[in-house]
Amino acid sequence: MKNPENRLKRALAEGRMQLGIWHTFGGSVNAELLASVGYDWVLLDTEHAAVEVSEMLACLQGIAAWPETSPVVRVSDNDTALIKRHLDQGAQSIMVPNVRSVDEARRAVAAMHYGPRGVRGAAGLTRATRFGTVDDYATTASNELCLIVQIESPEGLAALDEIAALDGVDALFIGPADLSAAMGYPGNLGAAPVHAAILDAIARAKSAGIPIGILTLDDAFRAECVAAGVTLNAVGVDMALLIDGAQALLARERG
Repeated sequence: MKNPENRLKRALAEGRMQLGIWHTFGGSVNAELLASVGYDWVLLDTEHAAVEVSEMLACLQGIAAWPETSPVVRVSDNDTALIKRHLDQGAQSIMVPNVRSVDEARRAVAAMHYGPRGVRGAAGLTRATRFGTVDDYATTASNELCLIVQIESPEGLAALDEIAALDGVDALFIGPADLSAAMGYPGNLGAAPVHAAILDAIARAKSAGIPIGILTLDDAFRAECVAAGVTLNAVGVDMALLIDGAQALLARERG
């Protein structure tokens, strides 16, 4: 059989808007529920969520029931062994947090690919290979893998042009919370210098011809980012949706 197509990678390469949602609760049913709604991609967070590598397998299986939705696994660190484990259990799109230099980006690229291009360890009987049934998986896997590098620091912003030019980096993604803290505005994601830095990063990515994304719950600023060129567009977080819904329900009943 052929290696399944990475729809998200293709869409981003073609410049199509991709609407996504953050999955932070863990649990395969929650992941499948979000996929069933019709988002283009669901971010499975293992960086800040209390979720381990093994729990991602069931989430990937749940989302697989909705082939129009692509799962993206955000790893907890730029770690070769960690990335390998997620790839082997079937993740095709990986987001690596807080990449600060082109050397760190090179390390992430190497972790994504088999030799001689990279250093990913080879194993034949994995979910990624459909348990050995994918034709020539070792030579075709790279075609369907998508690496999304997060820029979340002034150092990352300074290296953005080099990172964007690196073969194997498929998209960039801005992290406003960490970026605002690193710029000296902890908790103030709406600080004018932070917004200016983000819009500059989007413009530079657009000039370099690489897709870029962002997660922000500020609707007005997200619209500004989309107008500037964002196509990997995270529009919500499951936990925030639950909080908003629960608070609205309580306010209505008490009112």
